[in-house]
Amino acid sequence: MDNRTDMIILYDYYKELLTQKQQDYFEGYYFENESLQELSEEFQVSRNAIHKQVKETEEKLLEYEKKLKLYEKRKQIMKLIEPLEENLKKEIEKRI
Repeated sequence: MDNRTDMIILYDYYKELLTQKQQDYFEGYYFENESLQELSEEFQVSRNAIHKQVKETEEKLLEYEKKLKLYEKRKQIMKLIEPLEENLKKEIEKRI
């Protein structure tokens, strides 16, 4: 798991476990599509510091998923409920 979409999904699951700085850099880079240079100017730190924090945040998200498996469990549940009636599926999806 290493593509942009997976990182965003993992962020949705685990963002509360990150520092505010990690959240700010990650959101700027992934959600606002700001470059490392733009972020470094915005936060008045070096481009390298932003790059390092974004990479460390990605690693943390992967580590949290490796240990907690919340995203993997959701995918398994979604697969199990696939054959159910649509209304029941929607109700289950809301709760997970």
